[in-house]
Amino acid sequence: MLKHSFIDTLATSLRIEVISATLRERVRATPFSVFRAVFGLLMAFGAVRFMWLGWIEDHYLAPQFHFNYWGFEWVKPLPAIFMYGVHYLMIASAVGVMVGTKWVYRASAITLFLTFTYTELIDLTYYLNHYYFVSIVCALLCIIPSPPAIWDKQATIPHWVVVIFKLQIAIVYIYAGLAKINYDWLVEALPLKIWLPAHDHLPIIGPLFTWTITPYLFSWFGMLYDCLIVFFLLNTRTRLAAYLTVIIFHSLTGVLFQIGIFPLVMIGCTLIFFDFGRGKPAEPSPLRPLTPKVSLRALVLVAHFAFQLLFPWRFLLYPGNVFWTEQGYRYGWRVMLMEKAGTAIFYVKDSKSGREGVVDNSEFLNPHQEKQMAMQPDMILQFAHFLGNHYAKIGLDNPQVRAEVYVTLNARPSRLLIDPNVNLMKERDTFAPKTWILPN
Repeated sequence: MLKHSFIDTLATSLRIEVISATLRERVRATPFSVFRAVFGLLMAFGAVRFMWLGWIEDHYLAPQFHFNYWGFEWVKPLPAIFMYGVHYLMIASAVGVMVGTKWVYRASAITLFLTFTYTELIDLTYYLNHYYFVSIVCALLCIIPSPPAIWDKQATIPHWVVVIFKLQIAIVYIYAGLAKINYDWLVEALPLKIWLPAHDHLPIIGPLFTWTITPYLFSWFGMLYDCLIVFFLLNTRTRLAAYLTVIIFHSLTGVLFQIGIFPLVMIGCTLIFFDFGRGKPAEPSPLRPLTPKVSLRALVLVAHFAFQLLFPWRFLLYPGNVFWTEQGYRYGWRVMLMEKAGTAIFYVKDSKSGREGVVDNSEFLNPHQEKQMAMQPDMILQFAHFLGNHYAKIGLDNPQVRAEVYVTLNARPSRLLIDPNVNLMKERDTFAPKTWILPN
């Protein structure tokens, strides 16, 4: 028994060493050079587009109230001149990520991560999976060693640099596919059954969206595509054909659903699966023993990917339908899986006089904020606390706030989302299940 235990331990150690050696092997830098050049270009373009469309004013400056991410309540928008400065700095750092080396690259990567993530943390109502993905990529760019110049075709990098970006992209795709394995998506073809007919005006393909079978085909293909595309990209024989489907798939979703530059980001990032050259580097650098610095980096990466693999499953810890309660919904790579809308009416009551009044939400929120808040319980709670504090400042005695919220999910009849009799001022947003959410 002891002998077998020793052999098993030795075999495991050898396998770990082989994997470690493979990851530390020097490989051609060209795939990563293309990746960072495309990613930096798209980030610069995205920042310019954001300013051009006037979204700095609309998203950050005009609203009286911003919804906070849990734990990041301290993140606030800066005055206008500084918000524009942040975006100009984002553009400059994106260019630095594209072409920089050594300290220029390092400073650019850190700056890009900080500026982009800061702007996304300002208001929770603008959360999107692809913004989350971009922040992760920016963070990974900060961790890797400073890369060689993008025009150096003979340069090498550690194999693990390429692997971590492939792994992150794989997690996004596969988890998005797994999230599609649900009754509404596969059996009812919802919400595509709602969305696709609205695009029947498109040339050539428009009439297809009126066919009864089309939403079902799109639903099943979307699930299978997300679950399997990475494996076809990893295979040299199927890689080119798989990448063509990446272009078609994301171009089509971009046209149909108007989701900004996310399709371009995914089309660009998946280029890292290509080798862009034949054979091994001319003079690969010898392997170096692990150092404390490398070990620390490895520890950070292991922790990151453990989080990426486990955190999306937290929804299983909560009762009810995750699409209804949205407890554990975010950060799980659930991309465009539901059609959901709500109407929220807030009532503020003076505890001393007993008088109760109705709130005009538009007095404090822009249309986008109001739309997102009215179907997401944690935002409803945040807004209720804001209202209670606001009316306390103008003279109400210990204000009580309740909300009557009706929500429709995938075109079903609207129902009450939360208990309209609960004083939300007494509730706190924690990781514990929200007992005031009503079942659907």
